[in-house]
Amino acid sequence: MTKLKIAFIGAGSQSFAGRTLGDVLLSEPLNEFELELALMDVIPEHITGTETFCRRAAEQLGRQVTITPTADLHQALDGASFVVTALERNRYLYWAQDFHIPRLYGSEQVYGENGGPGGIFHALRNMGPMLDVAQAMAERCPDAWLINFSNPESKLCEALDRLTKIKTVGLCHGVFMGREQIAHFLEMAEDDLQTSACGFNHFTWFQEIRDKRTGADLYPRLRERERQADWLAEWDDIALGRIMFRTFGLWPSPGTNHYGEYVRWAGDFLASTPLQFYYDPAEGHPWQTNQIPEFIYSMGNNPTERPLFRTDAKRGRPAPPPEGKFELKPSHELMAPIMEGLACNIPHELPAIVYPNRGAIPGIQADMTVEMPATVDKNGLHPCQMAALPEAIAAMIRVQGSIQKLIVEAYAERSRNKLLQAILLDPTVKSYRGAVAMMDELLRLQKDLLPEFV
Repeated sequence: MTKLKIAFIGAGSQSFAGRTLGDVLLSEPLNEFELELALMDVIPEHITGTETFCRRAAEQLGRQVTITPTADLHQALDGASFVVTALERNRYLYWAQDFHIPRLYGSEQVYGENGGPGGIFHALRNMGPMLDVAQAMAERCPDAWLINFSNPESKLCEALDRLTKIKTVGLCHGVFMGREQIAHFLEMAEDDLQTSACGFNHFTWFQEIRDKRTGADLYPRLRERERQADWLAEWDDIALGRIMFRTFGLWPSPGTNHYGEYVRWAGDFLASTPLQFYYDPAEGHPWQTNQIPEFIYSMGNNPTERPLFRTDAKRGRPAPPPEGKFELKPSHELMAPIMEGLACNIPHELPAIVYPNRGAIPGIQADMTVEMPATVDKNGLHPCQMAALPEAIAAMIRVQGSIQKLIVEAYAERSRNKLLQAILLDPTVKSYRGAVAMMDELLRLQKDLLPEFV
């Protein structure tokens, strides 16, 4: 193979497009091919900044690469070896619904991106576009690998695994956030840590934390340092993690807003909850006024300390790089190493992939899509065999495995009953009447992006 085509679907992504495309252009092995980057987005103007970045980065690096912007999915997929997805439609409008409407009906979910009832509807909205991509891949590039960055990762990758024959892997940097937290407590360089974590996406647990230089087990030191730390420091990011660590014995990742989505009692440890997608309901709901609330991730950025009048509140697409030379450095996302392994037979260790379990994590459903370390080479992805997780942690994961399975079945069968079963299994739901009313309202509000459930 002398040619290598990589199709980026959702190339206007604000979160992943620039970082991952930069990694491809920085990779010497990938650029030994006659490389084509197909940049596809349903909104063509969203690609402009990404295309400008790619062309300028390629010129700066001296890369001979074909860059093809398109709004045609099939054109992007024709002959591709890798397909990268980062999909989202009208992101903040629907995220505001995912956050507020379950809470109006009694759910105690936080955030609502990947877990809770909000995460369920987020998954259902994105399943259609993801399955459309997979169906088109079956026609245009059936042997290609699909590398997904779209959330909710575990739910979407499980849908692709159960409902298609496309080779799929999901990627997330959540485990790296956990490593940063551990290094911070231990006052060590992150590069000096040897870690291994597993679970499912946004709910992973470190089974091993060692000093890479000496091999020493660092868990005793972490327990000591956590007890010494100021309770209120970095509260929104790690307070829940500290309680979970004390209770369940392992350090979780990535942070409260994510693993808190799967825990009924997480709200006590997230001070920013009242600020998330804040609006005045007396002036109408965002999905009525189209005035989308600002997305506040946590108190970590001190949103309460900013000026009373702001001129920078409007969101926009990322600006292209400034004129002249600009800094290009690896993002540490795992997409380029996977491509190098599969296309160039350069083995890599992968700290975290979202992939079917198939026995790699004992005590968890074998057919559940989980997150775990792996290796990659020309023969494929090879999950690492993990030890069994403590029973309390495994029990929480098994519940989510059942929810994931029911969501996929509900979507495939257009089953309102299975959707309701999944919602009622969620730990943050506490009222049957509230669950039914919430489901009905979200199905009504998001009907343009969802199939009809009967």
